[in-house]
Amino acid sequence: MEPHENSSLADQLDTANRKLAEAHRLAFIGRLSAGIVHEINTPVGSILSNNEVIRRSLDRIKKSLSEAQQSGSPPPPKVMEMLDMVTGLAAVDKLACERISGVVRSLKTFARVSERDLRKTDINELVAHTIKLSAAVFRRRISFVADKAELPEVECYPALLSQVLLNLVVNAAQAIEGEGTVTVRTRQEGAMVHISVSDTGHGIRPENREKIFRSGFTTKPIGEGTGIGLALSREIVVDTHGGTIDFESEPGKGTTFHVRIPIAPKRTNP
Repeated sequence: MEPHENSSLADQLDTANRKLAEAHRLAFIGRLSAGIVHEINTPVGSILSNNEVIRRSLDRIKKSLSEAQQSGSPPPPKVMEMLDMVTGLAAVDKLACERISGVVRSLKTFARVSERDLRKTDINELVAHTIKLSAAVFRRRISFVADKAELPEVECYPALLSQVLLNLVVNAAQAIEGEGTVTVRTRQEGAMVHISVSDTGHGIRPENREKIFRSGFTTKPIGEGTGIGLALSREIVVDTHGGTIDFESEPGKGTTFHVRIPIAPKRTNP
């Protein structure tokens, strides 16, 4: 085979891999969307309800103050009570808006498909966004724990690394039947940053361990697993970032995935 044919085949394979990664990202967002919509819809409903109460209260306050001004008397005590209530509702709305804003920021971090620049990134911030998104989906039965050490900024492709983290955390949550815990830890190990994702799930069967990173392999039901998440994660960690990804698992007790990323990796194209 001629050199240019090899190059053409490599380009086609690279294009196919990028399209596959993009399809997986979009499918992942689709699976998360129901939980994210619920996480946003609840505070939005609270804000709308409070807004109606605030609007009516302000109308009454305005009328009472106008009547007091016309009669030259001080504002009635009821006005102060209504002002206190309105202030309290505004504080609740502020928290609701912060909750919505946090989910949206986390989603944007994961969904930035055009972000292909190698840049210094706060890994702990990526972990925080990952947990916030995952909690939006699994918060009713899964407890998420973040054990974050102080880390230097890491040169990486943050959108791609976010995809790896979210894939591992969601997989961990899905491996738990009923209630359980997913723990994400970060540590510095010399020139590497170590991220571990542990679950209290059913573990990985010995016969499946060699297949875990194989593209197309999945133990999930049809429609829930694509079979490319871990294979794609391995490609992003190992090939793109020059890191390592491995796991340890004990049936019936859970699994821990370990991702190690160089703090200053070689500059390669994602």
